[in-house]
Amino acid sequence: MVRWRSGTVTTVRREWRGALELDVTTDEGTVRALAYPELTGAPAAGDRVLLNVGALVMGLGTGGYALVVALPDRLPADPPESGTDRDSGHLVKARYTPLQPILLGVDEEASPHREVMARADSLDGMPVVTADLHSALPAILAGIHADRPDARVAYVMTDGGALPAWFSRTLDGLRDRLAGTVTTGQAFGGDLEASTVHTGLLAARHVLGADVTIVAQGPGNLGTGTAWGFSGVALGETINATVALRGAPVASLRISDGDGRPRHRGVSHHSLTAYGRVALVPADLVIPDDLPVDLAKEVEADLAPLAELHRLVRVPTAGLDAALEASPVRLSTMGRGLAQDHAYFITAAAAGRHAATLIV
Repeated sequence: MVRWRSGTVTTVRREWRGALELDVTTDEGTVRALAYPELTGAPAAGDRVLLNVGALVMGLGTGGYALVVALPDRLPADPPESGTDRDSGHLVKARYTPLQPILLGVDEEASPHREVMARADSLDGMPVVTADLHSALPAILAGIHADRPDARVAYVMTDGGALPAWFSRTLDGLRDRLAGTVTTGQAFGGDLEASTVHTGLLAARHVLGADVTIVAQGPGNLGTGTAWGFSGVALGETINATVALRGAPVASLRISDGDGRPRHRGVSHHSLTAYGRVALVPADLVIPDDLPVDLAKEVEADLAPLAELHRLVRVPTAGLDAALEASPVRLSTMGRGLAQDHAYFITAAAAGRHAATLIV
């Protein structure tokens, strides 16, 4: 349930697109808090704020903030009621929660993209790279641009992790490298809003003009340690959606020899379930060609059962380390950087490189 606190903003620490990081003093001391100005208004020093501190109390690594729920003494003005502003739509996200936003869907009648979206029915062979974790996004992008620096790359963010795209500092740092972001399902805050992964992919292709699209959940995935209890299982459905829309699916496998948990070493059980049990149509599963010998043998054994359906594609990695090191945002997965989990990031970059070869 919700753990409520009331406090006063003492400092605005930093900001990035769509978010403000704050110091808030409560009866129990000062806490680090996060506000989304488009939902609550922009807090300033001296404002009283209502907080949800559940994630902070739990000590979550990715989402370890107190979240600003409201500025009760200084409520923001109502959004415009007409025109084509994003707030004039009828798409409700984070539905039936106290902070549900009402947004303009890319394919709604009021959308300037309605006519394009009404005709859109195919991805025209566009490669779509799927990844289990949000942390793979900059590595995949680096792999694409290593060989095709001119490629227009879109990001479709699903709702398995953070719902507001504004939570991601990585995404903010990649804005100049992306053609745009489409938030789908219950996720929101992208350049375009879509109700399903299918419409999100079509919008990436036909509205943003993407040559390649990357699909991953937002930061903070959910996992219970069981075979089916993780939010990344939706990747399999994204593969199905890509083929249904006549795209070219490419899987960025979650491969690691730096993760201390046995279920995520070699090929993570997340990838094995999503692509081995949920995906019903073939995809290209990318393997970098220079993994350490012991890890390569483990990966080969893990993927052998998936080869009956999917295509195992080995991709050379020359030049990809330099591309990863040049990333404009910090590479980090579960607290591990490039040196601590090289296999994870080089696999994601290899998937990007392969997708670049499929651009039509």
